[in-house]
Amino acid sequence: MSANATPGRREKGKTQSRTTFFPRFIAVVLILLAFVGFLFYLLQPVTFTYRGMTMEAVPGVAVNRYDPDGFYTDEKGRVQYTSKGASARAGIDVSYSQGDIDWPAVAADGVDFAIIRLGYRGYTQGAIQTDSCFFQNIQGALDAGLDVGVYFFSQAITPEEARQEADYTLSLLESYPITCPVVYDWEPITFAEGARTDHLEHEVLTQCAAAFCQRVAQAGYTPAVYFNQEMGYFSFDLKELSPFQFWLAEYDSYPSFYYGFTLWQYTHEGRVDGIQTPVDWNLDFSQLKR
Repeated sequence: MSANATPGRREKGKTQSRTTFFPRFIAVVLILLAFVGFLFYLLQPVTFTYRGMTMEAVPGVAVNRYDPDGFYTDEKGRVQYTSKGASARAGIDVSYSQGDIDWPAVAADGVDFAIIRLGYRGYTQGAIQTDSCFFQNIQGALDAGLDVGVYFFSQAITPEEARQEADYTLSLLESYPITCPVVYDWEPITFAEGARTDHLEHEVLTQCAAAFCQRVAQAGYTPAVYFNQEMGYFSFDLKELSPFQFWLAEYDSYPSFYYGFTLWQYTHEGRVDGIQTPVDWNLDFSQLKR
């Protein structure tokens, strides 16, 4: 009897092994397939849409996390932003184009900060000049109790020229308590022919912006780069400039730009007490105030 029982138990054990092996095998295969699918998903480029074009996101560049529902237009027609009990600061940027400014009136009309044009480089000969209203504007804004930053309108065509512009900017800031960014503002010349910056390669443009900002940072100021959506997407290498703040120009009721930014210029047709001309209005998200 015992001799005949042993083979039966072995056969039964083999059957049980087969019935448990296949479900386990299938489970392992499904897990592997899920893992491969997850890796494939992770390796796919992130895309977004701009003016009907599908754009591939640049890895390593922060994205726009501002809540679209946090933007609203107040009774004066100015865009405001509030999220989780904190609000963005409102400010203007000015140059000689605004003429004589009554800075106490500006400060009393809901302005928290001002970014003032310090100077510019000529687009033909390339000479560096000081904005004709810089000194009166920066002193007036500071005396009125506003936080102040500056921007330099660059037409640099080499990193060395950009460093020269930064050094010039820093030399004029020594006597002033600047708390807002020092901004590199390079723009293409579209209103005239023969600009020295025509056809400047995008790689060189990015190098110029980085050179200016690095010099500013070394001096202890906060550097930033100004651009609109077109330049942000197609001209600057934002990954190379990611150590610095971005100042976005996008004229709308809320910013749709894909990447992150600290300052947002939302109109060039704003009005404020103390200034007779239209003025640029901005929001600063760096110090969301409660």
